[in-house]
Amino acid sequence: MSAKKGGGSSTEQTRRFAQGHVGGLGCEDALVDGVHDLGGMEGFGPVHVDPDEPRFRHDWEARTFAVAGGALTAGGFNTPQFRHAIERMEPGHYLTSSYYEHWLTAVATLLVEAGTISRDELDARAEGWPLSHPVAVDPGSVDVMTPHDTPEFIVGDAVRVRDVHFAGHTRCPRYVRGRRGVIVRVDPPAPIPEIEAHRGERVLDPNYSVRFDAGELWRDASEPNALVHVDLYERYLEPA
Repeated sequence: MSAKKGGGSSTEQTRRFAQGHVGGLGCEDALVDGVHDLGGMEGFGPVHVDPDEPRFRHDWEARTFAVAGGALTAGGFNTPQFRHAIERMEPGHYLTSSYYEHWLTAVATLLVEAGTISRDELDARAEGWPLSHPVAVDPGSVDVMTPHDTPEFIVGDAVRVRDVHFAGHTRCPRYVRGRRGVIVRVDPPAPIPEIEAHRGERVLDPNYSVRFDAGELWRDASEPNALVHVDLYERYLEPA
């Protein structure tokens, strides 16, 4: 079954699929990683690309884009917090809603959580609008690192992705955890997303592009001779 966004006759089927397979009901990893982490998961069908897709399909999408950008610029929240608000969406809602509905849900959730608007004020404009689930971790449970900008690895180094599961925001997809790859590019240091999302602090960590053989990631189900490149923070890696 293919997960189709935007409703339609498959909406209820998709919600039942989500409840049974992802989003914390029937899949232990999904309890931690959330329904958004779909890389390598089966049952969702092909990704259909519309070559003529407009920037915005509806006026409300453009307004949502503007509101999100304005709130971000004004300091209402940062990018990792915004991403995590999307990740916290109820699984059935996430799978059956559009890209900008994800954005709208995240903005509404963050503004209500911050007390910028109340739930009553939101209901007065959009009664019953679903908000994301509460944050599952507190700031004290996030490991704090000393900022550093000197990379430990160089191009050509063999590395393994640490098999660490975290109940909050992370940029380490589950399908690469525990897998071996090779450093192919060293990027400038960037703020660690776990710390920025849950503590609001910007702590730098080196970044790398890591090349994986598809067979390492998906074994016999992979396409022969295919390679996958994933950008990963140094904190996610260890020597192989």
